[in-house]
Amino acid sequence: MEPGRVVEFLENKTILLTGVTGFLAKVLLEKIMRSQPNVKKLYLVLRAENATAATQRLLDEVFSKELFRIVRERWGTENFDTFLNEKVIAVVGDVSSNNLGINDSNLREEMWREIDFIISSAATTRFIERYDVALETNTFGAVNVINFATRCVKVDMLLHVSTAYVCGEREGLVPEKSFYMGETLKDTTKLNIYAEKKLVEENLKQLNAQNATDKTITSTLRDLGMKRAKMHGWPNTYSFTKAMGEMVLGEYRESMSLIIIRPPGISSTYKEPFPGWIEGLRTMDAMVIGYGKGQLKCFLGGSNTVLDMIPADMVVNTILIAMVAHANQTQSIQIVYHVGSSLRNPLTLSNIHKFTKCYFHTNPLINKNGKPIKVNKFKFLNSMAKFRIYMTARYALPLKGLHLVNVLSGQRYNDTYRTTNKKFSLLMGLVEIYRPYVLFKDM
Repeated sequence: MEPGRVVEFLENKTILLTGVTGFLAKVLLEKIMRSQPNVKKLYLVLRAENATAATQRLLDEVFSKELFRIVRERWGTENFDTFLNEKVIAVVGDVSSNNLGINDSNLREEMWREIDFIISSAATTRFIERYDVALETNTFGAVNVINFATRCVKVDMLLHVSTAYVCGEREGLVPEKSFYMGETLKDTTKLNIYAEKKLVEENLKQLNAQNATDKTITSTLRDLGMKRAKMHGWPNTYSFTKAMGEMVLGEYRESMSLIIIRPPGISSTYKEPFPGWIEGLRTMDAMVIGYGKGQLKCFLGGSNTVLDMIPADMVVNTILIAMVAHANQTQSIQIVYHVGSSLRNPLTLSNIHKFTKCYFHTNPLINKNGKPIKVNKFKFLNSMAKFRIYMTARYALPLKGLHLVNVLSGQRYNDTYRTTNKKFSLLMGLVEIYRPYVLFKDM
């Protein structure tokens, strides 16, 4: 598709974007502004106490970022500020609430009249999130978005940003197939999304009756989310609640065209607006930084294990092109796009090691004594048995009367031995998160 098609498509359009303070949404917003300054209006939903606070939050957390440097330089400060004042509407709201939490009835009516397209990007992305929080945002947040969208008289389509992880732990080619309501990844279980909500409410009621502490409530609901996810075939609460979000969108979309984008791990920008922009530590960043600091010397997975990664600007380009390609359809559609790289351009753990080792040899991090940190060869452990042996020998002392066989039998680490180093607990936490994505055959 010619780039001009996207520019032409965006002209004089009014777009609603949720999750605007998130990493991907910022890159998308910058692309829209840089590509088409003649976009009509941008409604940006975010949490805040009031409209003034929402506007200030947008300025502080979005438009002040280095990401917008190119468009600021191209337009000039005065034109950039004029665009924000005239075309950007900071909307106080929350996708976990009815009507997206927009209490201003006049503003709601205006949005229902004017919006042409909705891009739903709001989500909680923690793999191990409190089940109530993940359900409210990732699942029932999708219900609130589709209900809002169906009241917009001009809306041509809803584009929903999901995740490739909804597909679970599968090998080989995964089809771009929509979930149906109540579908699970295990044939032996049945899923009722509203029963899941009721279960959470009952657990919360019981915990409150027991005067449980915030820490206990959080821990209990995190464990509940993981338990329910694994029972139905998903590796974590995040992927489970995002899959349920897709189900409710398909169930309640009525005649609304629905496009679902499923990216895998999203990395820094490849080209636009410039290479290498990222915010915070994302996906494999914690592993890379740990290696550069000399703290991470091994990781779970084989050297040929493929980690599907995609630059943020490629995901953004896919979103915009999908909108253009399916605009003005004579019939409503529901279509899924996987935005991954593992088939055409696979990134293996050995690739990551090679690239990071080369980088840190040339650009070493500096330790607290002002000396460069030397990185060593990385060790790949392609089974949990090898990983437990390595970790036990390196970081932990067995408790009296217990032997390494207890560890290898699969008992919980905290029940088996005490650690002598915080690095052990940190690394084991990291491994528990990524294990489903680096080991399929030996769990």
